[in-house]
Amino acid sequence: MQRPVAIEPISPFRDPETAIGDLTAQTASAALVAAADVALALDAAGVIVDVAHNGLELARDGVAAWIGKPWIETVATDSRRKVEEMLAAVGGEAIPPPRQINHLTPKGGELPVSYVVVPVREGRFLALGREMRSFAALQHRLVEAQHATEREYARLRDAEMRYRLLFQMASEALLIVDAATRRIAEANPAAERVVGGGKRLVGRTFPYGFATDDAPDLERLAARARATGKAEAISVRLIDGTQLEVSAALFRQEASAFLLVRLGGALSGAGASEDVRAAAAILESAPEGYVATDAAGVIRHVNTAFLNLAQLATEEQALGESLDRFLGRPGVDMTVLISTLRESGSVRAFATSMRGEFGSVVDVEICAARTAEGERQLYGFLIRNVENRNGARREGGLPRSVEQLTELVGRVPLRDLVRETTDVIERLCIEAALELTGDNRASAAEMLGLSRQSLYVKLRRYGLGDLDGGEE
Repeated sequence: MQRPVAIEPISPFRDPETAIGDLTAQTASAALVAAADVALALDAAGVIVDVAHNGLELARDGVAAWIGKPWIETVATDSRRKVEEMLAAVGGEAIPPPRQINHLTPKGGELPVSYVVVPVREGRFLALGREMRSFAALQHRLVEAQHATEREYARLRDAEMRYRLLFQMASEALLIVDAATRRIAEANPAAERVVGGGKRLVGRTFPYGFATDDAPDLERLAARARATGKAEAISVRLIDGTQLEVSAALFRQEASAFLLVRLGGALSGAGASEDVRAAAAILESAPEGYVATDAAGVIRHVNTAFLNLAQLATEEQALGESLDRFLGRPGVDMTVLISTLRESGSVRAFATSMRGEFGSVVDVEICAARTAEGERQLYGFLIRNVENRNGARREGGLPRSVEQLTELVGRVPLRDLVRETTDVIERLCIEAALELTGDNRASAAEMLGLSRQSLYVKLRRYGLGDLDGGEE
């Protein structure tokens, strides 16, 4: 068995006399400068007696100023122990491996140099160094690149986690089908409940679970999605006769193409489908606002009347928003409504106001009910405009009673409510003074402790009396 050969980190010439012969000091100096970035001539005490270098940057770093100083005083604190160990190791049988030393520059920075120390004659040593700044910069860029890669991986992991969570928790049945093999790559729990009856769908061939007669239609749907990128919904049946609406869209992941297949609500037959469409049409054309939300209050469906109240142009502007955004007391009304629905299942004549997209405020009354679609809770809200009912306050007008002031609590800020209360009391006092004095404004001003000019200003402000007739 052959013995392993020891590999030395530094290996000098085996026969230096034959290889390079006798070199003059000038030739040796030139060779050292060419081979090393910086060379330090040291005496037995470790003092730098001379310096040679071959770079403009080293000259700017002031390496010539090291002459006459102990080597250990030109380095950073963390490198001093290394210098002591390198000087102590000189004179052994083998040349010690290089070590990195950090010099201090006149500008306060650090100059990293990898040194190896060799003896040249009695009491003289050479420290041959290679500048490591470019290597340090490369290391720094490598570390930054590693950090950037780790951040990108973390971002991708977070995005994948969110996608997985949304995919698994979505109430809509979704399938991801390999466009080439038609194998189901992924299926969310809703799809497994609707199509597979709770069975695992991954790995099965699409259209598994559908009626045999509708299989050609589903294959044509997949072909249209592969050709155009999207296929509109078609009505098909499951094996048990349940009717579904199925649509598909194409997306690519790396070199593979997949179909995202969406399965609409399961209906028990054509008659049920027609009844549902008729009910949806009635709600759509109803004069009262209608909105359906999930358990968190996020809008899933609205009708035209609600869009008019909310001052929205299209249904897409409302979908995905919280209903709380449009109610008069944000964070209060929606919490009360949802809590009541969870406890009793319905809400009657809940008085509040509704804020439009462009700032309009309308007094409304809300009736709501809770229902369930599979395992998903749905809340339906009927919103009725009561702005023109008896006792409703005109826009910009003052409330005329304590009851009307009480109705404003929660709809307007407290400072505005206090200001309006002050205006109501002031107007009532002026009306009482005019009534007691027989509409004599001079006497009324004296009774109220006002100048007649101040009284006229307040009369104009509140629209009291006929001011065109002049003073009395």
